Amino acid sequence: MLLKSGKCSDVKPNDCTETCRQASKPRFEILPFGLLKERLRQKLKFETVLHRCLGAAVLFWKGFRLYAHSYSRYLRYLHGRRCATGSDANVYPPMSDQLKDAGIELTQGYNAEDISVAPDLWVIGNAIGRGNPLLEEILDRGLPYTSGPQWLSENVLRGRHVLAVAGTHGKTTTSSMLLHILSKAGLEPGWLIGGVPFGTHASAGLGKSKYFVIEADEYDTAFFDKRSKFVHYRPSTAILNNLEYDHADIFENLAAIEKQFHHLVRTIARNGLVIVNAKSEALDRVLAMGCWSRVEEFNSTSGWSVDDDRVVRLGATVQGSLAEMPAAGMHNAQNALAAVAAAHDVGVDPKQAIEALKSFEGVARRLEVKGKQNGVTVIDDFAHHPSAIEATIAALRSKVGRDARILAVFEPRSNTMKLGTMKDRLAASLKDADRVFCYKGKGVNWDPAGALLPLGGKASTFSGEIDALAQLVASDAKPGDTVLCMSNGSFGGICGRILEHLKINGEAR
Repeated sequence: MLLKSGKCSDVKPNDCTETCRQASKPRFEILPFGLLKERLRQKLKFETVLHRCLGAAVLFWKGFRLYAHSYSRYLRYLHGRRCATGSDANVYPPMSDQLKDAGIELTQGYNAEDISVAPDLWVIGNAIGRGNPLLEEILDRGLPYTSGPQWLSENVLRGRHVLAVAGTHGKTTTSSMLLHILSKAGLEPGWLIGGVPFGTHASAGLGKSKYFVIEADEYDTAFFDKRSKFVHYRPSTAILNNLEYDHADIFENLAAIEKQFHHLVRTIARNGLVIVNAKSEALDRVLAMGCWSRVEEFNSTSGWSVDDDRVVRLGATVQGSLAEMPAAGMHNAQNALAAVAAAHDVGVDPKQAIEALKSFEGVARRLEVKGKQNGVTVIDDFAHHPSAIEATIAALRSKVGRDARILAVFEPRSNTMKLGTMKDRLAASLKDADRVFCYKGKGVNWDPAGALLPLGGKASTFSGEIDALAQLVASDAKPGDTVLCMSNGSFGGICGRILEHLKINGEAR
């Protein structure tokens, strides 16, 4: 994605509307200190003066807000300029909805002619590479550009207490849990998360305090900066949730990813905290390369732990229970454990944090129920790595029970899956589903049917139109079934298509 950031600097404040000018006028008289002191002493009681001062402050604030609001609307709508615009391709919900709600218009595709926008700065996403027509035009003209992570570090994160959540799996959910805990504790943090936590209606917000929660992605930064994004964030509190091989398009092997994680560790101050999953051998190797910060472990009897009954302990001391937390699955209990540990680092009592998680509503596209039709529940999930697929199905199984059928509909869409790097693990990750439908889309040059042979007759592969696959799934589904759709993309809106075909099938009966 390319973002164009502008200041509307060609618009002069003197050109503002009469409404704006009137709103900006002082609404009270500023008295000389000597005169105010004399009035305090001779004429007025303290309570009266205080009341008047407060009233003046309120009037000033209301006037300032009116001016700022009017002026911003004037810049944005009267002049047709925006502070940010951008170019992208194949944008899908929930991010497309957020951009629309924010009034940010996207240009579909990347055209050299878009250079006419003439922004102050081009922010270039990591999906943009050499050969992109718009990027080449930017380079040819010598225009100023930066990466998203670098811009964020310099303009938003500087001077703040950053709480970063890194790991192959669970980043979005853990970040959302941590945001929820800090918000419930009244800390009013900012956040940037690769999903939309329910209850926030947005994947990002500036917040009102020094605290900032960020999902720390290990993917590369930009075409000109091949370090992982998270090296720019410089956290004070860092969660290392887990570490497996992924992103086969940019990392040669697991060791290469471990090196990037160590780059993150090297940026954390001595008084900072690294919260690490004690059951990850890869993370053990990361810390063995050198760590200069405080370290706390979770999934450890000597550190933070959660048992099968969801009882949380710090060492031998019980801190509370996650049994009432809505998020299903043991993997989510571990995500919550890491979030509780991070919140504790900024002063939130573990018992308070655990209590807050009882009202955690989850995250869009993480076991998100999209609808029910004819007794069939359709769920959308972002799972795309075999480990995540297995954990997601296990979590769903714990909710629906052994007697209910799970129909897993999966799209190998990530670069790692398209390359076939994880194909040998795919069948095992789907084994607990009752029916499996695998969609072979563009860029998948290996044989999913061969990879799923260990599943026997319960697995089917499909390479036609998405709507035809949706119809097939709907025809197979029975009342009481749960359809679980998994992809890290839009999957052609398959959840909605399945629900529509279920409705049609029901009406036909």
